Amino acid sequence: MSPSSSPASPSPAPTARSPRVVVVGAGFGGLGVVHALHEQGVTDVTVLERADEVGGVWRENTYPNAACDVPSPLYSWSWSPNLAWGRRYSPQPEILGYIRRTAAEHGLLDAVVTGTTVTGARHDGEAWRVSTEVAGAAGPTYDADVLVLATGQLSEPVVPDLPGRDDFAGPAFHSAQWRHDVDLRGKRVAVVGTGASAIQFVPGIADDAAAITVFQRSAPYVVPKPDQAYSKRHHALFRRLPGTLAAERRAVFWLTEQLNGALAGESRMSKPLTRALEAAWRAHLRLTVKDAGLRARLVPDYPLGCKRLLFSNQWYRTLDRDHVDVVTGAVERVEAGGVRTADGTLHEADVLIWGTGFAATDFLRGLDVVAPDGRSLGEVWADGARAHLGMGVPGFPNLFSIYGPNTNLGGSSIIAMMEAQAGYVAQVARRLADGGARALAPRPEVWEAFDAEMQSRLGDSVWAGCTSWYTDGPRITTNWPGLVAEYQRRTATVDWSELEEVG
Repeated sequence: MSPSSSPASPSPAPTARSPRVVVVGAGFGGLGVVHALHEQGVTDVTVLERADEVGGVWRENTYPNAACDVPSPLYSWSWSPNLAWGRRYSPQPEILGYIRRTAAEHGLLDAVVTGTTVTGARHDGEAWRVSTEVAGAAGPTYDADVLVLATGQLSEPVVPDLPGRDDFAGPAFHSAQWRHDVDLRGKRVAVVGTGASAIQFVPGIADDAAAITVFQRSAPYVVPKPDQAYSKRHHALFRRLPGTLAAERRAVFWLTEQLNGALAGESRMSKPLTRALEAAWRAHLRLTVKDAGLRARLVPDYPLGCKRLLFSNQWYRTLDRDHVDVVTGAVERVEAGGVRTADGTLHEADVLIWGTGFAATDFLRGLDVVAPDGRSLGEVWADGARAHLGMGVPGFPNLFSIYGPNTNLGGSSIIAMMEAQAGYVAQVARRLADGGARALAPRPEVWEAFDAEMQSRLGDSVWAGCTSWYTDGPRITTNWPGLVAEYQRRTATVDWSELEEVG
């Protein structure tokens, strides 16, 4: 597909057999959509990526010890198994290498335009006009019959708006924007946040830093991570009998489905599994943290699973080291020389690292998406994002989100969810190609019923028991309330009665 000049010139109505598809984002989600479209014979696809390379969060997060907390055999595309994983839980460079290599081998990179930031999209009744920015200036406009937003939930770093945030005299950066030019040897490092990134990078910098002060707003549940390196014997077995890796994938899927069901409260195993995980956490904490006072500070004040359950063999051991301190007092402000807490103490630091996560509930990432009737998606989602099957919104023709509202998981691999979504989108694109439809969107009553179901089921889940990045006000807008298998069943074949022609 070639971009039109900006502003866009009028274009003819979409023709049968050639829907033009624009995908925003070239991570696991966006590239998976390209593969699914190709499988359906839809090849007029353009992926617009703001960075200079593909890879999504695995391109951006390069902090020390960055790794996946889902076992590698499951954290990969089902259509491209990797027989050469180095570890059961792969580190960031290996996952990024897998994405790039697989995308190249399957011809997906040919669709990608890098260095191009999508700033908005407006449907004029005929097609989506997608506006872009390149190198800080207005870029070309792309015309699309189908628009797929694959920006993900964990792509926009968040730094809290604290007083004096910009007054810090030393280097300050978010974990997802790691400053590899900053030498931490001998430095006093302040770390704000104790989420999934912090529990990896704090142990990763502990041997270099002279002192680390970790500011903890709420303690996470951290359980042991059953990691191991795959030996030459493993790799030889995988090559000779590829079914062994597939068997491990199935086993991991089954285990993580038990966790999904337990967190959602929709499984007979919910209480036994939760108790077992809590026992594992408690034993892990007691065995690895010698100081009783520190152990007390590391006990969460919410039910297990309400916030993201974390896996690490190093976190508690690192916090127990003499040069690492955990501060539970509220951060009041940032000053030139460090971080001051509400009790008046100035915790001096040379480097400040924000481990404060992402704007997970901001699904639009600043994009202005406007329907044919002039409504913006931001207006529709003003009280919290909602989409039928996590993908479609009434009145927005042929618009889909990948890893959209209510499709995140408390356990298991999000790639399985995104593959299901990609297959659904590809079915719709195929129908457009065959001339069976022109501009489809969910019926309003279907959209409303799905949202009511999600909020009702989520209200009985563990995630309703606290405030976390899963929530947007009173609504849980990120998470799926059931098993991955259920979502796969519901998206495997498009129910055309749930959709209507728009415009």
